[in-house]
Amino acid sequence: MSIPQSGGGPIEHHSQLAEYLESGCKPRDEWRIGTEHEKFGYCKDTLKPLPYEGARSILAVLEGLRDGHGWSPVEEAGKLIGLEKGGANVSLEPGGQLELSGAPLESIHQTCDEVNQHLEDVKDIADKIGVGFIGLGAAPVWTHDDMPLMPKGRYQLMDGYMQRVGSMGRDMMRRTCTVQVNLDFASEADMVQKLRVALALQPVATALFANSPFFNGAVNGHKSWRSRVWRDLDPARTGMLPFVFDEGFGFEAWVQYALDVPMYFVYRDGQYVDALGMSFRDFLKGQLPALPGETPTLSDWADHLTTAFPEARIKKYMEMRGADGGPWRRLCALPAFWVGLMYEQSSLDAAWDLVKGWDVETREMLRVSASVDGLQAQAGAVKMHDLAREVLTIAEAGLVARGKTGSGGLVPDESHFLAALKESVDSGKVPADELLARYHGDWNGDLSRIYDEFSY
Repeated sequence: MSIPQSGGGPIEHHSQLAEYLESGCKPRDEWRIGTEHEKFGYCKDTLKPLPYEGARSILAVLEGLRDGHGWSPVEEAGKLIGLEKGGANVSLEPGGQLELSGAPLESIHQTCDEVNQHLEDVKDIADKIGVGFIGLGAAPVWTHDDMPLMPKGRYQLMDGYMQRVGSMGRDMMRRTCTVQVNLDFASEADMVQKLRVALALQPVATALFANSPFFNGAVNGHKSWRSRVWRDLDPARTGMLPFVFDEGFGFEAWVQYALDVPMYFVYRDGQYVDALGMSFRDFLKGQLPALPGETPTLSDWADHLTTAFPEARIKKYMEMRGADGGPWRRLCALPAFWVGLMYEQSSLDAAWDLVKGWDVETREMLRVSASVDGLQAQAGAVKMHDLAREVLTIAEAGLVARGKTGSGGLVPDESHFLAALKESVDSGKVPADELLARYHGDWNGDLSRIYDEFSY
């Protein structure tokens, strides 16, 4: 989850809210790729999750990255809770999941190099202290009580509030992991087309990356339990956002949506002020109960935008949020999938042609079915396996057209990063299918085998 934002000074006019979003518009030659991924850490001897402090802990990993790999510390209330270097950040999710938020980079070759280097650095430290890391969409065995809550003020506030607005918010916080990519847009019209495609095709990413068939030590009946968790978290800030497909949608419509998302906090002087359930509209009028008489800054607005959790969202850029965390190869495949669809106009147009006739019910049915059935999902006449094959063809064409070379020009484009996804479409099986086959096969129902065989 996000760290405190730097948005700007006082909000004096309503128009500044949309202008903040619009200020993210960039010409095509400045478009970048920012890949984020989360992973679970555990003690190798006990297979229990890492505590915050101790010889084998999240803190020990952060200190190892700081002292041995050139990262600068990020602290809150005297606690080391993150790192930064060269435009990238390492941060902690609520249950101690370690997240890399990558720097904005020009190509998937670069972002994959960044991911690889990060995982190598983390493994170097982890091996020295008897720790492992694994990429899955949901913790397969650990219970809620097994998972520590990290010492970040934002998480302390959210933890109790989640129980009031949905049944699975605390599961999301402590026991899920994702891989995401952040992409740019050129204009309001470009943002609208990209966001519509992103929301409509997010279930395809959910299906292809489904990697969480276990929860609480048992098979859960979903190939992406992480996706299931997000459907019962908080309806005021999650979902497929039908209004995005309405005529006239643009930055101001997103502003109106975000203003109706209940607040979590206001960040002041290094502290999180409890504003749970309060209204940013009241804040604009100086009537926020938590800070009576005070009006917000653009930094407050930037913070508030990070508390909306739909399947895709915009800030000064666009985030794709529908995929489970997973194995090494798929951490590079996720940005390849979306860059191929979004960063060449011909591919973006082809993707929009695929989905523009879908109604609200079809999009929602695909979302639900993808989490349950993966590539075997279906919504009316739309069959996920066929859809995924067509979408990958479009994405591959987009990557070839981009022509971003790698390895000093020896690799002609970025399309090879889709290989893991093409293998899934060819076989009809996603990571969850492999896990289930192993569980019912040579593992004989022993989920402890997952750590040794699927860790980084």
